[in-house]
Amino acid sequence: MNQSSVEASGAQPTAVKRAAVVGSGYMGGGIAQVLALAGLDVVLGDVDAERAEAARRRLIEEAGRFVDRGLFEPGAVETITARLSAARSVEAAVSDVDYVTEAVFESREVKKAALARISGATAPSTIIGTNTSAIPIEELSEAVEHPERFLGVHWMNPAPFVPGVELIPGPSTAASVVDTAEALMVAAGKTPARVSDSPGFVANRLQFALYKEAVRVVEEGLATPEQIDAVVSNAFGFRLALFGPFAIGDMAGLDVYAASYESLAAEYGERLAAPELLTKTVEAGNLGLKSGRGFLDIPAEDAAALVAYRDKAYAALSSLRKKLGPAPGL
Repeated sequence: MNQSSVEASGAQPTAVKRAAVVGSGYMGGGIAQVLALAGLDVVLGDVDAERAEAARRRLIEEAGRFVDRGLFEPGAVETITARLSAARSVEAAVSDVDYVTEAVFESREVKKAALARISGATAPSTIIGTNTSAIPIEELSEAVEHPERFLGVHWMNPAPFVPGVELIPGPSTAASVVDTAEALMVAAGKTPARVSDSPGFVANRLQFALYKEAVRVVEEGLATPEQIDAVVSNAFGFRLALFGPFAIGDMAGLDVYAASYESLAAEYGERLAAPELLTKTVEAGNLGLKSGRGFLDIPAEDAAALVAYRDKAYAALSSLRKKLGPAPGL
């Protein structure tokens, strides 16, 4: 979208001071807590005034428990109490805010209906972010008036404690809107990543690919769910708490990955054959940290420090897990 179109719509970069969250359940409530603690006045909107007010009280009480457990800083209850309010309707919640998070049930029909109500009741400059987990932003934007101010803002569960947030612009989203949403997430203590619009985006495309393969392993009788969880959480999933798959691969050596894929393909066929881009990267001599370049361009002078950081981080994570002890019920 060109700048003149953005100016005509009123969707300009702005400091977000007042926000609304539509859908005050588990995810929406957590988002509301985070935004309030970031210094915004936050209005809750739900199916009716009673549901919104009940959510407001629940979130304040929950914040008190989080403070008692050391999960929220002292003073969080007072901040949330002062900044969080409940509206009598969705329209009332969004009528005078800079930013709206839509966090209703993950259904195309429900989300489109909510977005139509939200966009019809807001000023054209109000930014609207949908917390959809997998529905394409382009599809949802069809329900939004002035779609240039609309984007995906996909929080992770539980919202107060997981840092990652995906920012997904649609085909009409103004660049300034993405900039403003990104600045808001950073101000709220989150780590936003801009990704392209496709079903599942990045996080859930990867997460559900792993889950599908895990279920398949159970179906084949190779391991129980408990055994798979033990392997993942104590092996490659342990590393994923600190590094992404490309950093891990570059540190391990992409030639090792390519050789492993050969063994997997011999048994499972094309489904687990080496990706073409990995094969080309290895054939070009880019093996990761050992060759100076892989998928990531890690400066040679940082290689030793990165390995030292990795080892220190893994040791610290192991120590933390021992301190926490086993998860109840697992």
